Amino acid sequence: MTINAFKIAFLQELKAHYPATETESFLYWLTEAFLGKKRLDVAINPTYELSTKEEKQLKKALERLKNYEPIQYIVGETEFYGLPFKVNPSVLIPRPETEELVDWILQDYSQSGLHILDIGTGSGCIPISLAKNLVDAKITALDISAKAIAIAKENATLNQVSVNFLQQDILRTENLQQKYNIIVSNPPYVRELEKAKMQQNVLNFEPKGALYVKDDNPLIFYEKIAKLAIGNLKKNGSLYFEINEFLAKDLETLIKHIGFTSVETRKDIYGKDRMLKATI
Repeated sequence: MTINAFKIAFLQELKAHYPATETESFLYWLTEAFLGKKRLDVAINPTYELSTKEEKQLKKALERLKNYEPIQYIVGETEFYGLPFKVNPSVLIPRPETEELVDWILQDYSQSGLHILDIGTGSGCIPISLAKNLVDAKITALDISAKAIAIAKENATLNQVSVNFLQQDILRTENLQQKYNIIVSNPPYVRELEKAKMQQNVLNFEPKGALYVKDDNPLIFYEKIAKLAIGNLKKNGSLYFEINEFLAKDLETLIKHIGFTSVETRKDIYGKDRMLKATI
């Protein structure tokens, strides 16, 4: 089968599943990942004959896309803050709004030797991006999942940075071991009642433990982290959260009640309340 013949079949078979522009994007993502061929390569050499192995890989990917499996899991990698990251179903796929959170931190802090703690690290996208952009930062990152920690360590090696990764359940943590300039977290914050609005690729494939919280206590992680943070931030230190847009006001009230005197909420590029910064 030629690459052009596969392209025609691929676009046709996914027509009912995704918008045309997204389907085409998937195609070139796959050809680059599996064949090492970019969009231009496919265009100028449409008669390229797929090997049996290549055809099998692409057809398997097509079937997985029909089941709405995220393309990032299919190719095993994605990009975050201009850096490559390995991903699999053990970790959430890093999202653009989290890049905005990293950007906020980097706007606020540029000095060397900062002590940083990331809680619920997943793929390690937040601490690794910070480590890549801050000189001599001493960064620790926690996650309850051993599988997530394993991926995060791979990503630190891939991006040639040093981060201390620890498997730890923050809800069972009684105290932090030191004081930090920055404590940051993108904890689970999607309520069960919001599942109906989620896309199938998120509902069926991304790790539930990293996404969902009970409807009756949706701020459980924020409350725990804020209580730990208030006694473990250095002078002029800050706590940063990615947040649920529907709970921004409730979270602001909670954070102030815990003792933070300055609380700022920011909107993401889509105009949603998605980030919060708190200082004492």
